[in-house]
Amino acid sequence: MNKTIRRASVFCLLMVLALLVRATWVQGYQAKALADDEHNRRNTIAQYAHPLGDIIVAGSPVTGSKGTSGGDLRYKRTYTQGELYAAVTGYSSQAYGATQLEGIYSDVLDGTDDRLKNPADLITGEQATPGNVLTTIDPGVQKAAYEALGDDKGAAVAIDPKTGRILGMVSTPSYDPSAISGTNDGDAWKKLLDDQEKPLVNRALRQPLAPGSTFKLVVAAAALENGLYGSVDEATDSPDPYTLPGTRTVLRNENASAPCENATLRTALRYSCNNVFAKVAADLGQDKVKKMADAFGFDTKKLDVPVRAAESVYPTGMDKAQTALTGIGQFEVTATPLQMAMVTAALANGGELAAPHMVSSVTDGDGSTLEETGDGENERVVEEKTAEQLRSAMVTVVEEGTGTNAKIAGAEVGGKTGTAQNGVDNSNTPYAWFTSYAKDDSSGKEVAVAVIVEDSGSARSEVSGNGLAAPIAQKMMKAALER
Repeated sequence: MNKTIRRASVFCLLMVLALLVRATWVQGYQAKALADDEHNRRNTIAQYAHPLGDIIVAGSPVTGSKGTSGGDLRYKRTYTQGELYAAVTGYSSQAYGATQLEGIYSDVLDGTDDRLKNPADLITGEQATPGNVLTTIDPGVQKAAYEALGDDKGAAVAIDPKTGRILGMVSTPSYDPSAISGTNDGDAWKKLLDDQEKPLVNRALRQPLAPGSTFKLVVAAAALENGLYGSVDEATDSPDPYTLPGTRTVLRNENASAPCENATLRTALRYSCNNVFAKVAADLGQDKVKKMADAFGFDTKKLDVPVRAAESVYPTGMDKAQTALTGIGQFEVTATPLQMAMVTAALANGGELAAPHMVSSVTDGDGSTLEETGDGENERVVEEKTAEQLRSAMVTVVEEGTGTNAKIAGAEVGGKTGTAQNGVDNSNTPYAWFTSYAKDDSSGKEVAVAVIVEDSGSARSEVSGNGLAAPIAQKMMKAALER
């Protein structure tokens, strides 16, 4: 054979072998990565080739699907009362992906989850009938929260203390996921992204802010659990006004005439005495306060409900003055509404915290359960006696103190107000907080709630937890007890 021909033949053979090796590598090792690549349009085509499964609230779907005209994406997502449930569902968009429950359970909802397939489907790769996601949300509580927040910028969360089921979760301003579910919704998407109020942010889960005086519940719990004071009715060692340790900075109370000097923890919660809780935090030290905060759920990096919540933070590395400021929920303490609802839920449940969750189960298209994501085990946060004392003090806050707008006739209601500084030297409108619980002994129903109003358009002098946030919490708690 001619030497040139022989060399060319060998070269061609090597090229063929290289192609075979590459094809084998792609099919054998890279197939899944390529199939799952976000730029692989086949996935999107397959996802929207059939109607999607639904997200269910109280037995009724709050999502749907409708056919499209033209193109290779045959169906797109629709939403019933989209703005009302956006903080729960998230969105499923042909162009912009999926978030929250839509994103977490996308494989179930589009029928690609292997648990939905029979043996023949697994062999042929056929797409199965989509499944559904059943939530714990109560429509009455959800609607009460959404309507009460109205045009305010803020968020609210309601939890069943015994089970951890999230009964309501609202973030305002909201948005309609239907407006961005297709491929030609660029203008609507840009408008949402450019909106300074950030409607796409789930404030209930993903925006931790200074909790202000609602954090005093955590500090009071630390004082009782560590034996600093024996009961909520024991006088504290709390000068008024109180000078932050190692400084000349005097910390005063909002109500100058309140009986805060050496006040009991009950009185200090009733009048929201800054001097008492700053002194308690400084006396306990940051390690003990942090241990208590962490027991309630602060500093948890992976809090999934099943949507991942942002971490609520109790800081470290502080001096004594800074530690004192954390005692009133300031300095670098941050919390989400979910976190503050968890604090109150644990106190309402005798000191035990039930893991919060907003999905009860996942089912296939026939209603058979694929995944039970229901109530888990409780974790003890504080002793039952501590929880009982703090509930008693919280009732005093609502009956006689700064939280009177949360009263519900015929129910036991306890709460704590908060007005948190916002901006350098409190230059921006303060945040109005309220966290509370309600119990109806006749029905056995109970609920824990946290509300934040970031901005209501009210004048600074009118911003207070009792004035803005407590009425919202009251409506949510009333709806929960009536469910």
